[in-house]
Amino acid sequence: MTPNASGLATSLVQSVDWPAVAPPTIAALTGLAVLVADLFLPERRKPLLGWAAIAGLALAALSLLPLLDGDRSTFCLTTGAHACSYTADTFALVIQFLVLGGALLTALLSFSALEDLELPAGEFWFLLLSSAAGAALLPASRDLATLVIALEVASLPAFALVGLRRGDRLSSEAALKFFLSSVTATAVMLLGVSFVYAATGSLHLSRIAAALTHVDPRLDTLAQAGVVLTLVGFAFKTAAVPFHFWVPDTYVGAPVPVAAYLSVVGKAVGFSGLILVTVLAFPAYGDVWGPAVAVLAALTMTAGNVAALRQRPERAFSAVRLLAWSSVAQAGYLLVPIAAAGYAGSARDASRAIGSTVAYALMYAAVNLGAFAVAALVARTSPANRLTDYRGLYAARPAAALALGFFLLCLAGLPPGVIGLFAKVTVFSAAVDAGLGWLAVVMALNVVVALFYYLQWTAVLFRAPAPAAGAGPAPAAGAGPAPAAGAPAARPAAVPLTAAIGLTAVLGIVLSGAPQLVLRFASGTLL
Repeated sequence: MTPNASGLATSLVQSVDWPAVAPPTIAALTGLAVLVADLFLPERRKPLLGWAAIAGLALAALSLLPLLDGDRSTFCLTTGAHACSYTADTFALVIQFLVLGGALLTALLSFSALEDLELPAGEFWFLLLSSAAGAALLPASRDLATLVIALEVASLPAFALVGLRRGDRLSSEAALKFFLSSVTATAVMLLGVSFVYAATGSLHLSRIAAALTHVDPRLDTLAQAGVVLTLVGFAFKTAAVPFHFWVPDTYVGAPVPVAAYLSVVGKAVGFSGLILVTVLAFPAYGDVWGPAVAVLAALTMTAGNVAALRQRPERAFSAVRLLAWSSVAQAGYLLVPIAAAGYAGSARDASRAIGSTVAYALMYAAVNLGAFAVAALVARTSPANRLTDYRGLYAARPAAALALGFFLLCLAGLPPGVIGLFAKVTVFSAAVDAGLGWLAVVMALNVVVALFYYLQWTAVLFRAPAPAAGAGPAPAAGAGPAPAAGAPAARPAAVPLTAAIGLTAVLGIVLSGAPQLVLRFASGTLL
């Protein structure tokens, strides 16, 4: 080999920064280890797989600590302009913390569901860890190819998790709707990515941003179409209106812990991807996607709150449906600061707006997982999970009722759920600072609408139990036997489930006492 050829070969070889890629790598390797171990463990020792999954997720979260000292990048181009495919910056670390923490709490919720629903343990833990690995990879992705791959690695196992209850009509229908909507989103997104690549000649976000500032006039229409189609694909993933119809049926058909996972981790994946492509790749088109995202935010929060308001308490699975529609409304709130970033006059202002979205997502993750944890507890004795099944919960389970009441008040933004109020004020301020006064008004009206159904559910918890004669309608197919009327029976709660409720409650209380910690943690996360 000649000296020139040797130098060229050396320049094309790079070392991998393994500590930087440790969080998704540890989650993925733990998933493979659990899958292999499932082949050799006897049935009575299958719970060990769950504890191994929890240990792997905890180790992946702890691997974030060495990365706090500064930005680290790997898988970088060795020729030309500096561009990397993986960057462990503050934004990536915060979202990875949210994803891995959400997956860890989901794992705690899942022990009782595996037992009650007779789900295959090995497959469940493998799919959960695989999805978490993809979700942890996505916020660190800095090129469109890695972004799409991470998104699909997070989504594909989630389809199987939704449909894991074999022979259950609701579960199969939910998985099919989720699959079809996600595949449609991916197809649209890939078409948009191909257009962007054709117009700019690069897949790296930083190079795309530079190229879009001076696109060849002959390719300008192609670039605009690519930007729009890419954003439409992410709108599907975030459950923004009008791409939200899969949410309630998917949440109802999925096991409650899986619904909790989709509502928090799935949402974090969609929003982190949307933030990366808008703020890092398409800032030159901020005057186009900014107003579009603002309109999506207004429509999404309104549709979610109105649908949640119309839920009938006696309908089977009405509690899960209400949480599903509530998550759609919360997605609207999360879109507001992203829209504000499109109107930002500087990179610093855009970063501050994105920090508001991240702060709101952290708050929402803690309290929404807590609400689903209590729903999973009630589902053990009332499989239909109606809102009426929560009547008298305080008489049967005082601690669970108080925790759920606190979570609902946080979601509503009322004291003592100060963290919820703080998060909403932060998002509201981002809209006002960006000059989106009309969107701030729409948000304020939606917050008032949401107060009604959150307070209505909270009041039900502390009412006297219903009389024995007041049995509700039979649950839908696959829901199990109808619960007895009156207060939910005091069936012993699994220790991991109790731990999940306790952890989320403590986290919500601590953050309500010092809400500024969330904003400081999330501020300046991008750019």
